[in-house]
Amino acid sequence: MPFLSAALDRVKPSATIAVTDKARELKAAGRNVIGLGSGEPDFDTPANIKLAAIHAIEAGKTKYTAVDGIPELKAAIIAKFQRENGLTYTPNQIIVGTGGKQVLYNALMATINPGDEVIIPAPYWVSYPEMVALAGGEPVPVVCTAEFGFKLQPAALEAAITPKTKWIILCSPSNPTGAAYSRAELKALTDVLVKHPQVWVMTDDMYEHLVYDDFVFTTPAQIEPQLFDRTLTVNGVSKAYCMTGWRIGYAGGPAQLIKAMATIQSQSTSNPSSISQWAAVEALNGPQDFIPVHNKAFKERRDLVVSMLNQAKGIDCPRPEGAFYVYPSCAGTIGKTAPSGKVIANDEDFVTELLETEGVAVVQGSAFGLGPAFRISYATKNSDLEEACKRIQRFCGNLR
Repeated sequence: MPFLSAALDRVKPSATIAVTDKARELKAAGRNVIGLGSGEPDFDTPANIKLAAIHAIEAGKTKYTAVDGIPELKAAIIAKFQRENGLTYTPNQIIVGTGGKQVLYNALMATINPGDEVIIPAPYWVSYPEMVALAGGEPVPVVCTAEFGFKLQPAALEAAITPKTKWIILCSPSNPTGAAYSRAELKALTDVLVKHPQVWVMTDDMYEHLVYDDFVFTTPAQIEPQLFDRTLTVNGVSKAYCMTGWRIGYAGGPAQLIKAMATIQSQSTSNPSSISQWAAVEALNGPQDFIPVHNKAFKERRDLVVSMLNQAKGIDCPRPEGAFYVYPSCAGTIGKTAPSGKVIANDEDFVTELLETEGVAVVQGSAFGLGPAFRISYATKNSDLEEACKRIQRFCGNLR
């Protein structure tokens, strides 16, 4: 359609949202569908956080705020970075956005010039390359296979860097694989980055608190002080605090970059919801004791899903260190025929036939830059996960 911008030619719709919407449509039509495509906790927002929002409404805190966040939330974010990550920021080095996605997008829009390259380890969150493309840059995927735990290796990073490289985006624990970088693994990557002063580091730490088996989370700016002045450390309250719909993300970084991001935000959405900001103050400053309780449940779910998927014919499911995703390979099903008569040629065929035949909604790995595989979100109740895995086992067992 000539009326629409050519920028739309550079991006694709979100595959995860598409799967979630398809599952909703089938449910509305009366199908028994188990949706495992959406990346959000099934736990409710903790009561103290909801109460803080109610108090903010009652106190009339419903007006516009500063574009980049209220002072109280910036103070809570500064305290969080110091307390949990050993990172020291001042208020002009902090920005609050409408979700982590906006923070990432604003950073790219504020820095990318045509032809600038952004290194993105694959599998990646589906939005990273699309945001880079929208900003006019060139996404540079670097495939990270299961052999290396889906983690970027120093030699591969070195090989991907060119004079045009402006950013690398690192997500640990990872969406979609759940892979998390140890301190030693991150140090090996930061050793490479120190040698390339033109490369900035964007870290998506949204799943920081969702780690298992005594894994200790670290973030690049914490490990290598030489990178502090060219690192944007992004986080938010969506996952650990069960606040996906509240839409609050934040970042710490160099003041000049933060100011530029605020300029972009001032001419797009302006400030995030005032009520959500006050809720986020309570989330960061209030009790944190529910996090290990949720993590215990997530770990049990992870172990259940990994065990059952590895009993499915043609499926190989690694056990991740964090987040609430698994990323099993379905390579063993490629070339086989589904009950519908369709020959499964790729992972998109696999997830389509699985949804149509058994009513289980998952997302194809090709959408994340590495297939044949699929992503399952295990952020749902155990009974649904067990039933979904039984259906996957049955589906794979019926392939011929």
